[in-house]
Amino acid sequence: MTTSTHPLVSSDNVNGTDVYGRDGAHIGAIDHLMIDKASGKVAYAVMGFGGFLGLGEDYRPVPWGKLTYDPVQGGFVTDLTEAEVQGAPERHDRWYDDRDWERRTHEHYGVPIYWI
Repeated sequence: MTTSTHPLVSSDNVNGTDVYGRDGAHIGAIDHLMIDKASGKVAYAVMGFGGFLGLGEDYRPVPWGKLTYDPVQGGFVTDLTEAEVQGAPERHDRWYDDRDWERRTHEHYGVPIYWI
């Protein structure tokens, strides 16, 4: 990801950006973003966790409010733990169309709901 001081970034520059824990340990990378069509707000970063060379990787939507860009790291930083991610509400085929699932997910992660 570019470390420009400009406040906007193209989504194609976010995809693939590393995500680190507060301790600096690499915990995953952003695969793609989910954007609310009505508001234009980024709702989720779908992150890849685990795996090796793309094999066995688990993809999980994480509320955008759990990530903070750190120009020193050149990536995003979060206080997420593996247990917190694994304990998130289980996804289904149309999770992105299910406000109840989204509400439970935001409550699980302790972040404000983006559409309110």
